[in-house]
Amino acid sequence: MANRRLTKDEVEKLDGLLHTIRSELSAFAEGDSELLFAFRRRLLVKLTHDERGTPAQRNKLKVLKWKEQSGICPLCSQPLPQKYAELDRFSASAGYTPENTRLVHHECHIEDQARKRYL
Repeated sequence: MANRRLTKDEVEKLDGLLHTIRSELSAFAEGDSELLFAFRRRLLVKLTHDERGTPAQRNKLKVLKWKEQSGICPLCSQPLPQKYAELDRFSASAGYTPENTRLVHHECHIEDQARKRYL
């Protein structure tokens, strides 16, 4: 399923929020460029975790999916490695949950995304 696109009005609204966040971060940093960098990095990491979960949560899910799938890629029916396989979400907005993911080879994931015209 393709990801929802923002409307022009939604983009403008979000741009206003982004401007406010940037201003607030600059004020918090009080001219310290290293602190501003650290604030931005922390915010990015936390927002990423909101969408994707933490690396530990995703690794736990990978182990679960590997066991559920008996170590087999559902796209090519070949054995999956225990490391470097990727979680593929059926619906990006639904997050990384057992019901919304499958574990696949990197190459199979790329081919599947290309077939769906996500790339």
